[in-house]
Amino acid sequence: MSTTAAAIGMTDRSDSIARRVVDQRTRALLDAPLLPLLLRLAAPNILLMLAQSATGLIETYFVGKLGTDALAGVSLVFPGVMLMQMISAGSMGGGISASVARALGSGRRDDASNLVWHALIINGVLGLICTAGVLTFGEPLYRALGGTGGSLRAALAYSNVIYAGAILLWLMNALASVIRGTGNMLVPGAVICGGALLLIPVSPALIFGWGPFPRMGVAGGAVALVGYYVLGIVLQAVYLWGGHAVIRPEPRVRLQARLFGAILKIGALASTTSIQTNLTIMLTTGMVGTFGPAALAGFGTGSRLEYLLVPIAFGVGGTLVAIVGTNMGAGQRARALKAAWVGSAVGFALTEAVGIAAAIWPVAWLSLFDTDPGMLATGSLYLHIAGPFYGFFGLGLVLYFASQGAGRLIWPVIAQFLRLVVAGGGSLIALRLGGGLVSVFVMIGLALAVFGLGVAGSIAAGSWSGRR
Repeated sequence: MSTTAAAIGMTDRSDSIARRVVDQRTRALLDAPLLPLLLRLAAPNILLMLAQSATGLIETYFVGKLGTDALAGVSLVFPGVMLMQMISAGSMGGGISASVARALGSGRRDDASNLVWHALIINGVLGLICTAGVLTFGEPLYRALGGTGGSLRAALAYSNVIYAGAILLWLMNALASVIRGTGNMLVPGAVICGGALLLIPVSPALIFGWGPFPRMGVAGGAVALVGYYVLGIVLQAVYLWGGHAVIRPEPRVRLQARLFGAILKIGALASTTSIQTNLTIMLTTGMVGTFGPAALAGFGTGSRLEYLLVPIAFGVGGTLVAIVGTNMGAGQRARALKAAWVGSAVGFALTEAVGIAAAIWPVAWLSLFDTDPGMLATGSLYLHIAGPFYGFFGLGLVLYFASQGAGRLIWPVIAQFLRLVVAGGGSLIALRLGGGLVSVFVMIGLALAVFGLGVAGSIAAGSWSGRR
C-alpha cells in the first residue's frame, strides 16, 4: 500500500497540471520553451502598446503644427494622461491580468470568468475619480507645472476633453488586461492597433477642420482619442461576451470581496510605482519649465520618447504577468523566475537600443514635432544625456511587471521611490547649487539606473521568496 502511495506521490507534476488545465493556451504558459513562447506572445503585445502610445504621438505631431504654445500645453497634460494609461493598463491592469492568470493556472476557471466584472468596476470607479479630480484642479496643477498664457489655455482645452471621457480609457484597458491574463495578446493588439490607424485621418481632421469637420484645435485631438477608446471597448466586449475567449463572463454579476482583493492586492501597490514614475516626470517638467516655454516643449517632446519605452517594456512585461502568474498559480516557481530573467534580458536590449539611437540622432525624433531652435536644443541635450540610461528603465519595468505576476511588489516600489528621490530631489539640489539643465538631465539618467538595478538586485537576492 505504501509503495502505491509513493508511486502516486512521484507522478510527474506536468501530468497533474495537464489534468487540471485543459486549455491549450494555458498549458503552453506552463510547459512551452520560454524564449520562443515569450517572443511569440510579446510581439503582438508590444505592437498593442506601441499603437496605444502612438495615439498620443499622432496628435502631438499635428498639434506641433499649431505652434510652440500648443505643443507646450499638451506637454503639460501628457504626464497625467500617461499616468492614467500606466495605472489602468499596467498597474491595475497587471493586477487584473495576474489574477486571471493565477486563477486559470490553479484550475479556477469560474473565478477567472467572474473577475471580468470586478475588473470593470474597479477601473470604472478609478476613471470617475480621475475625471472629478482633474476637471476640478486641472488649472492650478498646470500653472504649478509652468503653464502660462497660450500654453495654459492649450493645456486646459486638451485636458478638459480627455478627462471628461477618462472612464472610457479605464474600461478599455480593463477588458484588454482580462484578455491578456488568459495568455491571448493578439486580440487586444489587433483591436487597439486598428483603432490607432483610424486616428491618423480623424485626429488632424478635427484639429484643423478638414472637410465637414469643425476646426477644434488641440481639443480635436482629444475628441479623436475619446472616440478611439469607445471603439476599443466595443470590440473587446464582443470578443469576451461572444464566447470566443478562454473565459466568458456570466450575464448575472456575482461580486465577491476576495476577487476584488485579488486584483487590488497587486494593483493598488503597483499603482504607487506608476504614480511615482509620473510624479518624477511632473517634478522635473516643472523644474525645466522655469527655463521658458521652448525648454519646456523640448524636454516634454524628448521625454515622450521615454514614454515609448513603456510600451516596449510592457509588451514583454505584460506577457510575463501571464507566464509568471500562471506558473506561480501552478506551483512552478523556478520556471516563473527563469521567465523573468529571460524577459528582462530582452527588455533591456530593446530599450537600450532605443536610448542609444536617441542619444546619437536626437533631432531625428524632435524635429517630427517642431523645429523651434530652443526646443531642439533642450530636447537634444536631454536625449544626449539620458538616452544611454534607457536600458535600465526597461530592465526595471520588465521585472516590475514580472513581479506583479509573482505577487511580490515591495522591492519594485522601493526602487521606484529611490528613482523619485534621485531625479526629483537631486535635480532640485543641483539647481539650488547653481546647476543648469545639464545637472537636471544627469540626475534623471542616474535615477533610471537606480530603478533598474534596484529591482534586478532585489529579485537576485531572493525577494520573490518573501511574503510580498
